[in-house]
Formats: sequence, C-alpha cells, structure tokens
Amino acid sequence: MPSLSIIIPTHKRPQILKECLRHLAVQTIRDQLEVIVVHDGEDDAETRSVIPSWVTYFSIPKSQQGVARNRGVEVATAPIVLFGQDDIFFAPDACEKHLKAHETSLTAVLGFTEWDPAVGITDVMRWLDRTGWQFGYVKLKKFRNRCVLKNIQHRFTYTSNLSVPYEVAKRVQFLEEVSLYGWEDIEWGLRLRKCGIPLFYEPDARALHHHKITLEQSLDRMETLGRSLPEITDINPSLDRMPAGWKLLAYKILSRLPTLRGQHYKAFLKGMGRA
Repeated sequence: MPSLSIIIPTHKRPQILKECLRHLAVQTIRDQLEVIVVHDGEDDAETRSVIPSWVTYFSIPKSQQGVARNRGVEVATAPIVLFGQDDIFFAPDACEKHLKAHETSLTAVLGFTEWDPAVGITDVMRWLDRTGWQFGYVKLKKFRNRCVLKNIQHRFTYTSNLSVPYEVAKRVQFLEEVSLYGWEDIEWGLRLRKCGIPLFYEPDARALHHHKITLEQSLDRMETLGRSLPEITDINPSLDRMPAGWKLLAYKILSRLPTLRGQHYKAFLKGMGRA
C-alpha cells in the first residue's frame, strides 16, 4: 500500500506533464508513491503516450480542475493525498517533506511553490507574487513550520502543492458546479477551516511552477477572476473575497492608475461588471 497518493489534473499538455512525472520519478520516497493523472477532457493519444506504466491514468468529461481532483481522490489508496498540477515540478524530497509533516497531527500541509526560472520570470509574475494574486508566500514567512492563523488560512490553500489526509479529501470535496476558473481553492479551504482542519506551512516541501505569464495573459486571468467571483460567492456566501464598501471604492480609484495594480484592478472590476 502506498504512503502518498499524488493527484495531477491535466489537459492536453503532454510535454509539460512528461517533465512533471520525471520529477516525481526521482522522489526520495518514490517506492511509497501512487501517482494518479486525471485528463480533464476527452482522452488524447499524445497525452496517453507520455504516461509511464507506474502511473494511474484516466480521462473524464471536460469540466474543471476541482472535478478532476475529486475523481482522482475516488481511486486513491494512500492515507495521505497530495494535490499537484501538470506544470508543478516537485523537488526530489518534496513528497518526503509532506509525509513527515503529517506524522504528528491531523492537518492540511502547504508546501512552497515559486516560479521556475527556466521559463523567464516577467515583471508581472514578480508583481503577482508580491501582492498575493498568484501565490502569497511572502505573507507566510512568520508561519514557517507551524500552522497559519485560522481566520486567514483559507486564503493560502494552494492546491498546486498541498496535502491532506485521505479521509479529509473524501469528506471535504471540491465544488463541481462552478463553470469558471478561479477561487475554487479558497472556497475549498474555507470549508476545510470550518471542519477544524488546520493548515501547516512546510516551506521545505518545494516545487517550481513551470508557467510563464505575460501582462496580457495576467489581465485576461484577472478579468476571469472578476467574472467567477460572484458565481462562487452565490454558491458559498461565506466566501470573503467580494470587494464592497470602502474596499470596492479603493479598487475603483486604484484602477485609474497606469500601474500594474491599476491595470489588474481595472480588469478585475470589468469582469465583475463594476468598471
């Protein structure tokens, strides 16, 4: 029986997926791993061709990553489940660090993810990191090797490098009724928090995010986040990300500035229909 099941959603990115699996093949605890790749959409021969024999692979109707994760959990057999992505390249000891962190208590474990320098890090990628609009690790420095404060932990449940006990993954599933990208991780993290599951930050469980983002792509993503936020807030009204009152006013004022923040807020408000 494996000690750790790793669930990787993918969609027609065979070469990136191949590199992701290469990094998993050299993990220090490789013999304790179960790797499950879920193709989010109609199966394609090119993706299937890069799947080694030691990986469990299947496809589902096109949906969202949360659905793919839920389907992966359904076939997982290890006591701990690690959620990753096809463009996340885990350091050789990352899986070992996740397992080690689970030895003492029932918790979710967040590893550290940073941009892969190989893709060429752009100014907008640095901005996304500084502000937390992609990964807010800069805000987690004081929580190294301990639990994040309960009232904010859901803002950091990044399912690119996060593990939970299997029974938690089965009990607290990802939403399946959302139709747009964005906020699923935070909404899921909010329900983890309500179930009393702490979030432990293990910065030594490292991974690289092999994905380059241009300014145009980032603004498109921001507009999508603006469109998806009302949808997911309608599903779970306790989600605390919808700007209102003074915060909405601040967004509108800042959106008039010719800065990266201003451009992103403008795109976000446009997606919300509040520009």
